Amino acid sequence: MVKRTPLGTIGKGRRGISVAGWALRGAAAGAAGSTALNAVTYLDMVVRGRGTSSTPEQTVEKLADLAHVQIPGDDETRWNRVQGLGPITGLVAGVGVGVVVGLVRAAGYRSQPLVGTLLTTLGVLVAANGPMTVLGITDPRTWSATDWASDVVPHLAYAAVVKTTMDAFDRL
Repeated sequence: MVKRTPLGTIGKGRRGISVAGWALRGAAAGAAGSTALNAVTYLDMVVRGRGTSSTPEQTVEKLADLAHVQIPGDDETRWNRVQGLGPITGLVAGVGVGVVVGLVRAAGYRSQPLVGTLLTTLGVLVAANGPMTVLGITDPRTWSATDWASDVVPHLAYAAVVKTTMDAFDRL
């Protein structure tokens, strides 16, 4: 049975897709969204001529210190590993949020497009920036309007792709 609300619908209906199936679909949508986020970010870098952010690498360094884990290698090799691990943390966050979106869909919630995009944007902003904020690497309260735009616009692109992909999976 499906119940309609102003924000979307709740109820599984007759889909017949398992929870694991929706989680996998969410992971795929999260990977697609992460690709969109990266493309928008790189395009912003090209247009404005800005450099990359060092916060992902700082996060890796801080997490390794907190976990008492050494990242192996001489200085250059170690730094190269940190630079590789930094973007992976973003991919993990993007795929992870996609899995959560899939699990919400498995529970029967189907949002309106704008609502789903905004909720997913909020979720991925928290997943991406929350750990860095908690670790003291960044403080969104000190960000300028340009900083916020540089962060929110790619995450909106992520969310739009995740929402569109999940809705497409629902129609299959």
